[in-house]
Amino acid sequence: MPERTTPRWLHRTVVAGLLGALLLVGFVVMRPFLVSIAWAAILVYVSWPLHVRTLALLRGHRAWAALAMSGVLTLTLGVTLLWLGLLLRGELILAFREVTALLQTGPHLPEPIARIPLLGPWLQERLAEFGGDRAALKLQLTELAEQWAGRTLRILGDVGVNALLFGVALVTSFFLFRDGDRLLEQLRRILQGLLGERVDGYFNAVGDTTRAVVYGLLLAATAQGLMAGLGYWVAGVKAPVFWGAATAVIALIPFGAPLVWGSIGLWLLLQGQLGAGIGLLLWGGLAVSWIDNLVRPMVISGVADIPFLLVLFGVMGGLAAFGLIGLFVGPVVLAVLLALWREWAAVIEPAAAGR
Repeated sequence: MPERTTPRWLHRTVVAGLLGALLLVGFVVMRPFLVSIAWAAILVYVSWPLHVRTLALLRGHRAWAALAMSGVLTLTLGVTLLWLGLLLRGELILAFREVTALLQTGPHLPEPIARIPLLGPWLQERLAEFGGDRAALKLQLTELAEQWAGRTLRILGDVGVNALLFGVALVTSFFLFRDGDRLLEQLRRILQGLLGERVDGYFNAVGDTTRAVVYGLLLAATAQGLMAGLGYWVAGVKAPVFWGAATAVIALIPFGAPLVWGSIGLWLLLQGQLGAGIGLLLWGGLAVSWIDNLVRPMVISGVADIPFLLVLFGVMGGLAAFGLIGLFVGPVVLAVLLALWREWAAVIEPAAAGR
């Protein structure tokens, strides 16, 4: 009696179905920690050159080097977040007191602005209309504060509020420091079996574009935060370091920094500090914002030749889809797709020319 054999197509279908179900279950299990893993990957990627030096100092002891780097990240991020949180609390209390005083006395223009012919009376009239009904104004400000507070918590919740996920990211960073290069080598071998020899070109393109996007975003935001902080200090703004850090965070979004220095400049004008307000607005427009137009495109396009418009779409779309982590994930995904597109085009074009 001939032995029955399973048809090859049925065998492949069953294996593919089991593998797909296993991947789906694995995704469901890992889903709560995907954001933490993504943050850990970004932190490890950015600090990898320092890890290489630490590994050399510790004579190749991978576990000790990974532990040292994880400790550095924990101390740096933990102290920074705690310090920013305490400063934010103090600034919110101060802002609430000033807004309360403004509601009690009513908004008014500084005397030099009010004396400007035509413009001064018109601005004073608009300001009076805005602050005429103080109860309605207070209600509007309260609703606006609650709305923006909710949005801020949703954006910052992934890394600032949930301590468990923050801890998971730090623990994950230890294993990525220790075994990250091995994981990449294993991934390279797997993809080489699926995609062939071109996988090396894909890896190089993906590495260049990822490095350009991450460093471009971080360098531009850091430079804007430093320049804005200097302007706040010269203008006499309280807690200039905190507001400089806030500007750096908002500057991760292209054209986001003016929301901070512009609001502070206008507030100084309303407080009657004309020189400081006008000077800060000029400094922001002429010095801070030009960094966004110079450093970010220069770093990103100079390394990987990525159109800045693509980075802008990636940042805004990633922020809307994934929250704060999307600032990096969005542009990196689009940059990777662009790199793969160029690699495929480079392979197809010679083949088409040879026909």
